[in-house]
Amino acid sequence: MRAMRSSFKPAASIALLCVAMVATFPAAAQKKGGTLRLYHNDNPPSTSLHEEATIASVTPFAAIFNNLVVFDPAKVHESIDTVIPDLAESWSWDSTNTKLTFKLRQGVKWHDGQPLTAKDVQCTWRMLIGKTETQDFKRNPRKVWYTKLQDVSVNGDYEATFELSEPQPSLPVLLASAFSPVYPCHVPQQVMRTKPVGTGPFKFVEFKRGESVRLVRNPDYWKKDRPYLDEITFRMIDSRATRMLAFATGEYDITFPSDVSVPLMTDMKARAPHAICEMTATGVQINLMVNRVNPPFDNPDIRKAMSLALDRKPFNTILMEGLARMGGAMLAKPEGEWGMPPEMVSSLTGYGPETEKNIAEAQAIMRKLGYSDAKPLQIKIQTRNLPTYRDPAVILTDQLKKIYITSELDILDTPRWYARLAKKDYTIGLNLTGVSVDDPDGNIVENYSCKSERNYTQYCNAEVDRLLAAQSSELDREKRRKMVWDVERLLVEDAARPIILHSSAGNCWQPYVKNFRPHDNSQYNNLRFEEVWLDK
Repeated sequence: MRAMRSSFKPAASIALLCVAMVATFPAAAQKKGGTLRLYHNDNPPSTSLHEEATIASVTPFAAIFNNLVVFDPAKVHESIDTVIPDLAESWSWDSTNTKLTFKLRQGVKWHDGQPLTAKDVQCTWRMLIGKTETQDFKRNPRKVWYTKLQDVSVNGDYEATFELSEPQPSLPVLLASAFSPVYPCHVPQQVMRTKPVGTGPFKFVEFKRGESVRLVRNPDYWKKDRPYLDEITFRMIDSRATRMLAFATGEYDITFPSDVSVPLMTDMKARAPHAICEMTATGVQINLMVNRVNPPFDNPDIRKAMSLALDRKPFNTILMEGLARMGGAMLAKPEGEWGMPPEMVSSLTGYGPETEKNIAEAQAIMRKLGYSDAKPLQIKIQTRNLPTYRDPAVILTDQLKKIYITSELDILDTPRWYARLAKKDYTIGLNLTGVSVDDPDGNIVENYSCKSERNYTQYCNAEVDRLLAAQSSELDREKRRKMVWDVERLLVEDAARPIILHSSAGNCWQPYVKNFRPHDNSQYNNLRFEEVWLDK
């Protein structure tokens, strides 16, 4: 028996009678027990997924929670067609496509024994849209996902309806993100930041900041016979070389998502020949961030010059041996659901082969503004203290020298990096933007719309906002796609947040780890590990 999935169809009521999925993977001789050992490359800012915007928090804590719906972990590519039931047994749109009703499973318990009800769903999303007076989030990075959400109403204990001001076909996809768990109404947010309570397959035990995280099997999990594992442990390791060696010697079972860089993959295969390793697109964009309210970068000519100075080929060659994707704000094809065709990408300003011409134009702009080799513009480039950030930042500093900009790196640990971004307390940054959901509402709206908390560059274009609002309610997928391409062109012309590369990287796991598959258009949404088992 299999569950049916919702698809958004205009002017039609879609009744979905879904049967609980006992397993998403083919039946096999699964073994119960054991501890899944993972390392972590960083220090999570907190345990509250709704308040964070980094995989540093998602990876160790996603297994604590459930969503209303999720992306099928067995399907490598995520889309509206791979959304399956989770806490919701079924969902359906009304005839106006503005009300999405979820029927919840009965008998689900929070880890503290309290029952899950529709009130928890209502409470969670009322906090997200700022409609509660009792509890609130310190940060709300994805509030902009729900600008069309007016309220969540309940009908008894097991039915909740999302009430929209206008259609939003992306809503089920947004709700399937690992960043969209249902929270317990009875637990204060201060507790959720340090000792989270969920309904998920694993229960929180401890988080020793800078050291380790430990989760244990939830014996009362609503999915029969899940999870297979007894425990999941994470240990923080700063050095990537140490992490690679520890995995190769069998100390860990799975590498941190996309932690094996392209240049390191050959070495990893030599050190751990029996490990299963896959190279894939990461769903992460390397981008240049310019805080456009800070002089002299409030001048659009300087921002254009910096964008023209970007030569993407050396980034790709040095960092990823030519395996990265070129694209705009949406994830690049072929993995990206919404990315522009390659010929359209190559026609964008700065993306074509005329690198010398671009640099000459950028130099002329900077000379007109009074800068030269003798009188360079001196800046600091802030970035996060991870190799995936530091390495491209070094290349960036070298390329900016060609247009009379000299810079030094200001390296920040993860909590300070995200705190600075949230406060817009920086001028120039080299950033990696992970796209948790491959949809315009979960990517462009989040990063470029005027009122978004995650619009770190403070970019604001009324025409872009108009197009973003229009595409969000468009029911015809192909029409919506072309509207998104129009937005992407505007973002490039405005040097809104120049995308340098769409990253590729490797994931490895030991051969005895079963039912684990990285996804190809997001690294965020397959980290619950409830179907993973150890064949040893």
